[in-house]
Amino acid sequence: MSVAPHEGSLRGRIAVVAGATRGAGRGIATALGEAGATVICTGRSSTRADAPTRSDYDRPETIEETAEHVTTLGGKGVAIAVDHLEPAQVAALAERIRAEHGRIDVLVNDIWGAEVLKGAPPQWNTPIWKLDLQKGLRILRLGIETHLVTSHYLLPLLVAQPGGLLVEVTDGTADYNAQHYRISVFYDLVKQSVNRLAFSQGHELAPHEATAVAITPGWLRSEMMLENFGVTEANWREALTERGGGRHQAPPDFALSESPRYVGRAVAALAADPDRGKWNQKSVSSGELARHYGFTDIDGSRPDIWRYTAEVREGGKAADLGDYR
Repeated sequence: MSVAPHEGSLRGRIAVVAGATRGAGRGIATALGEAGATVICTGRSSTRADAPTRSDYDRPETIEETAEHVTTLGGKGVAIAVDHLEPAQVAALAERIRAEHGRIDVLVNDIWGAEVLKGAPPQWNTPIWKLDLQKGLRILRLGIETHLVTSHYLLPLLVAQPGGLLVEVTDGTADYNAQHYRISVFYDLVKQSVNRLAFSQGHELAPHEATAVAITPGWLRSEMMLENFGVTEANWREALTERGGGRHQAPPDFALSESPRYVGRAVAALAADPDRGKWNQKSVSSGELARHYGFTDIDGSRPDIWRYTAEVREGGKAADLGDYR
């Protein structure tokens, strides 16, 4: 099946990307913009003159920047500062959308914000009794509670008419996470819980002819990941080579990494598919959807590190990295 979500296929649709400041959220918002959608970009990092705010990361990216990218790519970007842990703020967001648009066609729950709290690789696999409990509980709040609050207030706008799409963004498919321990008890619980949220919400949305899907990107070239390797999106392949200057060298399978726009195009392809209901309650990866719908990353590749992991790294298949791009 071939879908070209960049060719105005979502013109007239109203999308909300909760957690659109950076990473997968920005990639999803911009890909929906490529397809012509009106994209409401929410998050805590804002340059709003009356109340500038920052997330736990205190990084330079803002929802206003994301909204500008959406508009530049052909959609209409709208930035609204929201802390999704604050029910009153999410309720106010719902009322504003109801007044200005009357509905939501696509809701993306991409709220995270615990990338720093999860720790760096040397801290991974630390048993729960040695972890900071308050940090762990905040990981749960940021990664699960935010999604629940957002769905509670915004899903009534999604079911206002048939055909709505809810996307829960996570790390790892339900099948993969069910068989693999992921970093820590807290991280593991969050990422599998988000997969289950798509399943449970899909059960509730089906009678309204709406669809819920959990999507995981592969190895995401987020702003933080690129910064870690001392490269940019323009020269990211240099991270695979031996270099000086104290920058980290990426492992070979970083060659199968993907830009944030790739998972965004996966969401756009789903939203453009009139038969998207077949994915209801499913947990899928950007690479799997690329194989199904035929879209590519911004460089024309079609990376699938989850398939590579299953077939080669863990399955013992003899294959070249290029077979998964």
